[in-house]
Amino acid sequence: MSMRARLAIIILASLMVLVACSGSTHQFAYITTPFNNGISAYRLDTNTGSFSQVLGSPYQTGISPTAVVIHPTGKFAYVSNAGENTISLYKIGSTGALTEVMPRTNTDQQPAALMMDPGGAFLFAANSFSNTITVYSITASSGALKLISTPSYPTSGFTPVRGTIAPSGKFLYVANSNSASISGFAVSSTGALTAVPNSPIPVGNGPNWIAIDNSNKFLYVANLEDGTVSGFTIDSGTGALAPMGGSPFGVANTSTAIVPVSSVVVDASGKYVYVTTLTTSSSVYGYTIDGTSGVPTAAITGSPFAAGGTAGFIVSDTTGKLLFVGNQTSNTISGYKTTPSTGVLTLISTTSTGTAPTAMVVIK
Repeated sequence: MSMRARLAIIILASLMVLVACSGSTHQFAYITTPFNNGISAYRLDTNTGSFSQVLGSPYQTGISPTAVVIHPTGKFAYVSNAGENTISLYKIGSTGALTEVMPRTNTDQQPAALMMDPGGAFLFAANSFSNTITVYSITASSGALKLISTPSYPTSGFTPVRGTIAPSGKFLYVANSNSASISGFAVSSTGALTAVPNSPIPVGNGPNWIAIDNSNKFLYVANLEDGTVSGFTIDSGTGALAPMGGSPFGVANTSTAIVPVSSVVVDASGKYVYVTTLTTSSSVYGYTIDGTSGVPTAAITGSPFAAGGTAGFIVSDTTGKLLFVGNQTSNTISGYKTTPSTGVLTLISTTSTGTAPTAMVVIK
């Protein structure tokens, strides 16, 4: 073999090693923007946190989209349209592009939150004006919805605005904003809901967000009007909630002012919890979680971390390495890389959404 040929092979091998080591991984992010009745789709670079808009984005939704969830297969997206009491179904293409499947599915009044079981068999809509939860079965091949809750399930609380399903799929919880409570339900194999013991349970004023750790042990509620976070342990058998010692926990309040908190998320490892404040110059507050009690203990070094204006939500990507905050007056998404050993957040990207974002979900 000639010297030139050997050199070419060496160079090619070196390039292949560099490409492999760079490990560039992409995900897709979907963000609802109600002021333009749209949902935007982005290609997300996991290494840099940068967003590239998918061709054809943003896509039309119904009036005032409030929430978005993705089917576990990655084939279907669902958006709740609070202004017209419907749910939109979209097929997701290989490029991340969305194609809406008409007609839209009717809900009760003002669907505010959507939740899906881990197996993708059922979709649950929390309706903030009706104070109900509607349940739909999902056709695996087409993503089509079929109403199976007749009548709808009452939340036994006023204005359910957010909700979540435990990673186990066994329990569902909604935050009742105007009755300072959360309602819990056991989810059966048929999608039927049964109230857990002692539901609804009191929390702070204006509960606005619920987060559960991946071990299904701890539940946290962001209380908007009190500026606090309520913490609970979850009974693995019944789904009943027991308040943590010292709950509710203060975040940024002072002796003269309440600083509203808008959302909360637990990192993938279950070691850290992060809370956003709803102010003109918002921040992300991070805490270490006691693994036994679930109590947020020491503040993470460098906390609070700066965000944009009026941070409305915080979500994780699929790798658990990135966190994203939706800033509703600066019309941006702040992207952070997490340090697993310490929980420290590093701001790595700021992406304009053009108008106020209200919800976001990331898929592979």
